[in-house]
Amino acid sequence: MTTFYDMSVACYLQTVGAVSGFLEVGRKHFEAAGHGLEEIVEARLHDDMLPFRFQILSVVHHSQGALDGMRGGVAGPPGASEPLDYAGLQALVADTLAKLQAADRAEIDALAGGDVVFQMGQMKLPFTNEGYLLSFSLPNLHFHATTAYDILRNKGVPLGKRHYLGHMRMKS
Repeated sequence: MTTFYDMSVACYLQTVGAVSGFLEVGRKHFEAAGHGLEEIVEARLHDDMLPFRFQILSVVHHSQGALDGMRGGVAGPPGASEPLDYAGLQALVADTLAKLQAADRAEIDALAGGDVVFQMGQMKLPFTNEGYLLSFSLPNLHFHATTAYDILRNKGVPLGKRHYLGHMRMKS
């Protein structure tokens, strides 16, 4: 039986873990090539898209931040944060992984059947926790993780699909 923990935290761990891994591959690539890490932080796929740092902040927001929103019943867009350098983004992802790894299965499973409202200004979108997870949190998580991956690939980092997939949950 698939539980709410399996649908949320286990999925978050796989994707956030993969992001952590490809951030490290990117760091090593840029350092070996003699390129500064700070230029990647503001890199974009297109002028009208938000930069790499926002993509990483959004990965954190749509994983651990989504859990926090479901716990409290209210979620919203990522808030303003201090500008982080590449090492700061890596530390933020590592901290998020640690929090996700420490999540209590019973507490997370108890979120099933709850309600959360996504609020942005005056707009309020009511969800069940399951609806929020499956139709908002996870799609956003994957969008921002993919965009961060694509920015690194666009800058020449040698990544493949296995870097994006992360640690898969195979039958033991």
